[in-house]
Amino acid sequence: MDTIFISELKVLTHLGVPAWERMKPQSVILDIEIGYNLTNACKSDSIADTIDYGAVVNRIRETLADQQFQLVESLAEHICQLIFNEFNAQSVKIKVTKPAILAGLKALGVIIQREK
Repeated sequence: MDTIFISELKVLTHLGVPAWERMKPQSVILDIEIGYNLTNACKSDSIADTIDYGAVVNRIRETLADQQFQLVESLAEHICQLIFNEFNAQSVKIKVTKPAILAGLKALGVIIQREK
């Protein structure tokens, strides 16, 4: 299986356990690996034979602007399912990083991996 990757995508969303934390958008950073058979795209040089990473980025930004999440885990799962359902990926690995949320902490987050 081949991999399409999106690295350090900064997006805004409403995220946090306490309600006050979800009141205004905050930044999260996403690192995404999408498993897909790229053999046809390598031969055809056609976007129709691959996953359009620009479309993936736009859909993620769009859906996260409209959603609220308490946990980074549920945000990560939401994105995985979106990529499976809308882009026909074979696998998705995603790292969600919530930067500088606590004093003295650079970042926290989760990494999840799903396969069809």
